[in-house]
Amino acid sequence: MAENKPATKKQSAPRDPRRRQAEAHICDNKNARRNYELFEKFDAGLVLQGTEVKSIRAGTVHINDAYGTIEGSEAWLLRMHIGPYSHGNRANHEPLRKRKLLLHGHEIRKLIGAVVEKGFTLVPLRLHWIKGRVKVELALGRGKSKGDRRESIKKRDASREIDKAVKRARK
Repeated sequence: MAENKPATKKQSAPRDPRRRQAEAHICDNKNARRNYELFEKFDAGLVLQGTEVKSIRAGTVHINDAYGTIEGSEAWLLRMHIGPYSHGNRANHEPLRKRKLLLHGHEIRKLIGAVVEKGFTLVPLRLHWIKGRVKVELALGRGKSKGDRRESIKKRDASREIDKAVKRARK
């Protein structure tokens, strides 16, 4: 008679659906790299309401027109559009409200020095999830003039031509 042996292989627990979003991408600011010369980058948390998080999960967020400011000893993100939650009630959020950025004190002091004294702009580059929390990647940027933009396009086109020539030469 055969013995009933317990399974030797461990059964894995069902995966948490939030886990696959551990570092998932939400949205990009595609104009930032074109319109600004970017320097140092920071990752910051956002103070959000419940309906805002649900709207972000639904994908109704845009950061193309957003920018950051420093007021006192706090950092704020302005003009980030989070659409109203479809199943929200009267407690739904305002789409273009000012949102507080969560940064360390030494990071805020560094930003105060750059933004207030040196004339840099706080530019949001992308929104992403880290461990179930919404984070925004910010960069210090200086606006490009029309000539600078044309120059960067020329450099990009030249590097593409060089890459094509090297690829053809390898064949």
